[in-house]
Amino acid sequence: MNDHPPLIAMIHAVPAGARIAQDAFAREFPEARLWNLLDDRLLDDARAVGGLDAALRRRMLRLIGHAAEGGAQGVLLTCSSYGEVVDAARTLWKIPVLKSDESMFHAALTGPYDRLAVAASTPPAVPAALAQLDELSARLRPGRPARIAAVLSEAAATAATTQQAARHLADALHATEADDIQAVLLAQYSLAPVGPALSDLLGLPVLDGAGAAARDLRTTLLPQVLAPAQVAS
Repeated sequence: MNDHPPLIAMIHAVPAGARIAQDAFAREFPEARLWNLLDDRLLDDARAVGGLDAALRRRMLRLIGHAAEGGAQGVLLTCSSYGEVVDAARTLWKIPVLKSDESMFHAALTGPYDRLAVAASTPPAVPAALAQLDELSARLRPGRPARIAAVLSEAAATAATTQQAARHLADALHATEADDIQAVLLAQYSLAPVGPALSDLLGLPVLDGAGAAARDLRTTLLPQVLAPAQVAS
């Protein structure tokens, strides 16, 4: 392997996202060097203006540019709220830039599943996940759309333990009419620690975004370490 392992920059909106992403890379891509960039006003400022305005989009692009110009060979946004900025970033930089849950959604839609559930503990995560799934589904499996249910359990966000959070999410899933779900997708990085317990309770695969992104970047970057990023001409 190259003496200089790939440098992955991760842009976080909350410290919890940083910890979960680092744990995922330690499991799935231990060869990577990690660079954590935290802007803990990203979510509050987006809430204050009711979404992403032009100034916030430019701010995220500056953060991605800072990572690329600093030598990152891959960039992962761990906040789903800013995922739409990635499409613009990909026209500016040649390195892989991933949305928080893109790899998880891709793996689910190209896998053996036709009936999926998206689980969340905060309301904004649901429409963001469904919009991305709909877009990817139309592109990856035209004519064979996946059936997708969404469940929300705000109680899971304040649960004292991962086991309790898993139970809240399992109860929410059982309360839906989608009783033939084949896999569950966790719509937030903050829910990743709940995955194993939720899988045990449901007897189903539970996918999380951080682990899928780490596996995706490892597959892309390990064959050869990319040259430093350059702005696309």
